[in-house]
Amino acid sequence: MRITPADEQLLSLLREDARASTADIARKLGLSRTTVQNRIARLEAQGVIRGYTVRVDDEYERSRIRAHILITLRPKQMPTVARALQAMPEVRVLYSISGGHDLIALAVTAGVGEMDVLTDAIGAIDGVERTTTSIILSTKFER
Repeated sequence: MRITPADEQLLSLLREDARASTADIARKLGLSRTTVQNRIARLEAQGVIRGYTVRVDDEYERSRIRAHILITLRPKQMPTVARALQAMPEVRVLYSISGGHDLIALAVTAGVGEMDVLTDAIGAIDGVERTTTSIILSTKFER
């Protein structure tokens, strides 16, 4: 999979606004609309672009409780725990990491009580040894 500097610029613009028109993107990149359409199609076909999503208003996000939950697993439990976490809609992202923990989950709930219930549920998953939760106070920037 070969990604060109123009592809990187295209991806950056799509991260900022995935609903931007092809014509607007083409104008910003100094490319033709057809070239931009073909690049997007190629990046989708190669799996570089896996989908598009919604970014919600900052004020709405601040009304939610967001947390990073660091998870330590017992040996050989990664597939089982990952499946269980994927089934929890409050878990938005799951990263496998190096270091003292095995996973970091980004979780979003309506309130502190719901986050407490969620962290207890994650801790109760067979294969989870322990969790450490850090509530996110604010987002300084997001790309």
